[in-house]
Amino acid sequence: MFAPSLIDVRRTGDGSVVLSNRLELGPYPETLTASLRRRAEERPGALFLAEREGAGWRGITYGEMWRRTDDLGARLLGAGCSPDRPVLILAPNSIAHAEIMLAAIRVGVPIAPISTAFALASADLERLRYVTGLVTPRLAAIPAEPQYDAAAAAVAELTDQVVRGWAWDSLPALAHSEVRRAEASVGASTVAKLLFTSGSTDKPKVVPNTHRMMCSNQAAMAVVWPCIAAAPPVIIDWLPWNHTFGGNFSFNLALTHGGTLYIDAGKPTPSMLATTLANLRDIAPTVYYNVPAGFEALLPHLENDAGFARHFFSRLSFVFSAGAALPQKARDRLDAAARGARGTGVPILTGWGSTETAPCATVVYSASALANNIGLPIPGTEVKLVPDQGKFELRVRGPNVMVCYWRQGDDRADTFDEDGFYRMGDAGVLIDPDRPEAGIAFDGRVAENFKLSSGTWVNVGALRLALIDAARPLIQDVVITGHDRDEIGILIFPNLAACRETAGFAIDERALTGHACVIERLRRTLQQHNLAAAGSSGRVAAFIILDSPPCAEAHEITDKGYVNQRAVLKLRAADVLRVHGPEGHRV
Repeated sequence: MFAPSLIDVRRTGDGSVVLSNRLELGPYPETLTASLRRRAEERPGALFLAEREGAGWRGITYGEMWRRTDDLGARLLGAGCSPDRPVLILAPNSIAHAEIMLAAIRVGVPIAPISTAFALASADLERLRYVTGLVTPRLAAIPAEPQYDAAAAAVAELTDQVVRGWAWDSLPALAHSEVRRAEASVGASTVAKLLFTSGSTDKPKVVPNTHRMMCSNQAAMAVVWPCIAAAPPVIIDWLPWNHTFGGNFSFNLALTHGGTLYIDAGKPTPSMLATTLANLRDIAPTVYYNVPAGFEALLPHLENDAGFARHFFSRLSFVFSAGAALPQKARDRLDAAARGARGTGVPILTGWGSTETAPCATVVYSASALANNIGLPIPGTEVKLVPDQGKFELRVRGPNVMVCYWRQGDDRADTFDEDGFYRMGDAGVLIDPDRPEAGIAFDGRVAENFKLSSGTWVNVGALRLALIDAARPLIQDVVITGHDRDEIGILIFPNLAACRETAGFAIDERALTGHACVIERLRRTLQQHNLAAAGSSGRVAAFIILDSPPCAEAHEITDKGYVNQRAVLKLRAADVLRVHGPEGHRV
């Protein structure tokens, strides 16, 4: 199922360690369009994409998609779209979204998919106007539903034309020969997508994703995961296409390997989980991707519904946790659910990367029981571990790495080191220095770590995972505080369902944050954690329970579902003062 782990290690004079994969990357398609053409020629009737329509599914085959991109490509060229005047897409995942995305990419027009949160959750639409101004689109595709009216009006101020509800017939069409001419000019270095960095700063950067970045990434996956190339994968996925994992990893994996992607309109939230469950009861995937919150939302249903569990696990080759590490207890529960359903466990994989690496730089491709193992460099990619403040910063070089940010000046000196490695800002450490093939352990963000007043460094990433694991199910996520203070405090985003069970089902949501039973149970849990902590850098002195969830609009949570520590600390400065003051619950 997986390739052997063969890693070369090079050590430099400054203490850095450079890892590279011995497995050959080999040749790969020059463009995504080449993959679509190949599938349309070899298996024109094979199902490519499907979406819910009533009680069933509506699909489009590879042959139909090829013909559709021919027609839409002619209209995009007729509308004046070009490499410098992209297409902005502000819409959920759908077949229509995929059609315009692949048509634009085919004729050399970058697409800029924008998070629907920019339209639906922003009062003044300032963020939407900002990203639209960066992209300078020739036209924008926005749904016709009334909830998008304000966003459409804002975008119309900054682009030439807004198309509502996929009404492409309103655009003039050039001859199909012009599509062929434009397609011939597209190569590996052509920018296919403009994706936005997610949430670490107030103003996101635009990452140009070239065909080379995305195609090399998929080729590397086929080397380390030969099972996806051996049989067309069946994927059911909700991850948004404006994000690198949903739009590049899941979508491109189906396209490159001739698979079928069922578009899940659900999400791991209380109001939308039922949709995901209904879809998974219909479709048994061969590979399954989700964020940790998504897996944890599924776990009670897999544990309590034997028929659903047997169906879900029936043909799974592996599951993959994206965006953040799956907590150890959740991994163990998922493994136990698989063993109960089919007699054997399911490989639980993860990886590491970013929008700038399209998306993977490392992946796990062997059995590993460690939740923080992010795997090994993919073929063709090098990972450098550079000493930094007592940790090792992870840096990346390879064909999957961007050249520079879009229209944001000469930033290479800050973004890349002298050897051309992209500075990721994450930290990692070899799990076993004598056996590099054992993998790299994620060690948090270098920029998130801080010192206590004693001068002791706090490893935020590792402490966050330990606390979440220790305090399940009461804790959904935590933010670590204590910069230049004597002790560590934590802001807790609670799991409301578990808190209600502890406090009593009739209690009001906001009252949960101060309920004596919840506070006392958390205090006892944190006391147990502190007993095992090695020093002040791991002991929690005080906590408060936040009475509102992380806000995506304020960048407190990203599309991947993980909490942005820096944004929460900035926006909830008053809560930081509370936890270190008299209102903090002492541990």
